[in-house]
Formats: sequence, structure tokens, C-alpha cells
Amino acid sequence: MAQPMDGALLEGLQQHLTMERQASAAYWALAIWFGERELRGFCSYLKGEASNEQHHAGLVADYLVARGQTVLLEAVAPPRQHWSAAEDVFSAIFQMEAEVTSSLQQLYAMAERAGDVRTTVFLDPIVQGQIDSENEAAHLLGRIRFAQGNPAAMLVIDGELSEGKHAPESLA
Repeated sequence: MAQPMDGALLEGLQQHLTMERQASAAYWALAIWFGERELRGFCSYLKGEASNEQHHAGLVADYLVARGQTVLLEAVAPPRQHWSAAEDVFSAIFQMEAEVTSSLQQLYAMAERAGDVRTTVFLDPIVQGQIDSENEAAHLLGRIRFAQGNPAAMLVIDGELSEGKHAPESLA
């Protein structure tokens, strides 16, 4: 018999699963936007992020199943597909990642209040990975802002993304 789960926490996990699926759709749309502009490094990076977000949704679904809960799949809204500049895209990415981080922090707090140690243990690595994703989004946004729309600078960033170089350099 599965361990019971607090109703509010269950609802929060279901909403977070939808948020991850929505983020996946958003990243996929952004990959297409950059692909249409022949920026293959950006396209490849964002396709990978779409896959990562879908994986995160899968982790939540797996956890709910392991806890004996029914996974509810809500509709995912069509993502925004029209942008004026790469900086606008990455501003939206950073905001989206910050919202996902906030959602996870709220879930963690709910699990602690409910005394649900299993859920906090489940969330620990996900929260750390999300913080890393938010930091990476901030790093890329900063680089794009620094480029100021200069095509040569954007092509340098695109090339780095093609090579898998998207994380800030560690000083440790």
C-alpha cells in the first residue's frame, strides 16, 4: 500500500508537472524560432532544454505513480512563437526558469509542513538542478545582453552553444 499524500501537496505536484510540460513546449517553440534564423547552436541548446523539461515532468509522474497517485495530465497552452530579438527570448527563458524554481521551493516547503520526508528527498536533486538551470539562463541572458545584438557576437555565442558550452565558468 502506498503512503498517503497530503492533498495540497498532491495538487501542487500535479501543477508542477504541467508547468514542466509547458516549459518543454516553450523551449521547443524557441528552438524552432532560432532554427528559422539559422542559429543552429541556439536551436540545438533549446531542443536539449525541451527534452530536459519533459524528463523533469516524467520524474514527477514516476514519483506520483510510486506513491500510488493518479497522474493528471492537464492541457498545455500553445507557447509564444513570435519574438523580436534573442534578448527578449532569453529574458523570457530566465523568467520561466525563475518561476519553476519558485514552484519547486513552494513544493518543498509544503512537503516539510506535511512531514512528507519522502517528497523532500525526491525534490532535493531536482531543486539543485533547477537552481543550476536558472543560473545558466541568467548567464546566457547576460552574454546576449553584452552582445547588444551584434551579429558577429551572436554567432560566437551560437558556435559555443553548438559545442555544448552554455554554463558559466566555475571559479572553484
